[in-house]
Amino acid sequence: MLLERQFISAQDFLEIVNLPEYLDRNVELVEGEIADMPLPNPVHAAVLGNLASEIGVHVKRLASGNLLVGDAPFILERRPDGKDTLRGIDIAFLSFNRFPGPLPSEPLQIAPDLAVEIISPGNKAADIRQKIHQLLAAGTSIVWVVYPETRIVDVHTREGLATLESGDILSGGDVLPGFEIPVSEIFPA
Repeated sequence: MLLERQFISAQDFLEIVNLPEYLDRNVELVEGEIADMPLPNPVHAAVLGNLASEIGVHVKRLASGNLLVGDAPFILERRPDGKDTLRGIDIAFLSFNRFPGPLPSEPLQIAPDLAVEIISPGNKAADIRQKIHQLLAAGTSIVWVVYPETRIVDVHTREGLATLESGDILSGGDVLPGFEIPVSEIFPA
């Protein structure tokens, strides 16, 4: 007998993750299936703090949108076959042009303008590639993938990929006009 695989919708996922057995777990919904996410390490946290504080100052000065940190939840796909995707994003910028209202207490149903993923040792390359694809397909303009171990940043857009190293400058492009930071300043000493 062949059993049909059951997938979880974003709504069901939100109910499930509030159960006691999920309270101490960091999970995402990837194409209808619950996926455990690796626990970040101190280097990850330092990079997140460095980058988020610099972006935050810029965003506040321009009053251009909301900066969300710490795995802010975004529903990136709602599919009729039940393979919804809800992802947490390390750092996300959502412009007032695209989302002018107050932030909701539930997951956002719009992709961020900018998404930043900081790689931890437990991250799997295939999952990161899939997440980049999902973000760009959902409407994210720029995805920065930060690699603390090699001290590089990959900048993904619909036009392609650029890899930046310590001597390069990371720019916010059209999403964060005027934002620039030397790649070397993103990483802890």
